[in-house]
Amino acid sequence: MRKSYVIFLAALVVGLGALAAYQWWGPSGTPGGSPTASRPASPPLRPQGATTPNAVPTVRLDALAADRSEAEPQQPAGRNLFQFQPKLPPPPPMPVRPAGPAPGEVVVPPPPPPPPPIPVKFIGIVQAPDKKLAVLTDVSTKDVFYGREGDIIDGRYRILRIGVESIEMAYVDGRGRQTIRLTGS
Repeated sequence: MRKSYVIFLAALVVGLGALAAYQWWGPSGTPGGSPTASRPASPPLRPQGATTPNAVPTVRLDALAADRSEAEPQQPAGRNLFQFQPKLPPPPPMPVRPAGPAPGEVVVPPPPPPPPPIPVKFIGIVQAPDKKLAVLTDVSTKDVFYGREGDIIDGRYRILRIGVESIEMAYVDGRGRQTIRLTGS
């Protein structure tokens, strides 16, 4: 069984080698040759009045120059296509509007800037049967604060409402109401 397998593989290798040699040299015996390359085919069809491949055609330079002068657009004298053009003059300035309001225009002052965000983190709730305590930490000093609804934290912030996952706080003067979500540690 094993001997017949080896013989089969050897015959396959010899057959592939013979096929590669035939493809390379072909029946003409020259490398890369093919039967069509060794013998000329029928002559290609040429239009009537065409010259044979060995004949040199006559070139009329005067006809070429005449065609070129008609086809070229006339360039202004002294213009070089390979240099940059001078810069265009700047556009005229925009008309300046007077600084004050136009007659009949009502000026509304911009709203005051919002207060800065409250820099505390809500890290948890301590819940007793009759009350909830919110546990907060200051972001910059890492101080820990406890408070119920209505308590003042750090002398600057008031706890307005304690929810399950967030608390509402505002500055003591009532501005800047902010909801702070539970963040954990």
